[in-house]
Amino acid sequence: METKTPISEAKRYLANAKEILSEKAGKDGNYYSDGKYVKMAGDTAWKGVLIALDAVFQVKKKARQRVSIEDYKAAIANNNRQVLTMVNEGYQILHLFMGYDGIKSYKVCQAGMEEAKRIIDWCEKNTPTLPN
Repeated sequence: METKTPISEAKRYLANAKEILSEKAGKDGNYYSDGKYVKMAGDTAWKGVLIALDAVFQVKKKARQRVSIEDYKAAIANNNRQVLTMVNEGYQILHLFMGYDGIKSYKVCQAGMEEAKRIIDWCEKNTPTLPN
């Protein structure tokens, strides 16, 4: 039985997002034809990024509130400015442009998927190992 790690789970989310784009969003030239599936793919990829970030950074939520992007940014800024830049880009492309707006540009969506992969790969290399 395979043990699920946060990073393997994050990669699974990203693979699912790519599958949604390739199989359901309907690429037509330089654009996707169905914004609904672009939104779904963006949300799925962003969730994968958050799972990976949670494996590295102990982001604390404020009393009776959800963890916000600002909480993630604050935790990351204290550790690594380069990762903060990647997270800012990922947030804008995956969560806002794709997830909310359903942007149909193939190039923008691919840039978002690449940014998600970069963040997850960084998290994989920097995840603290748990003692056995």
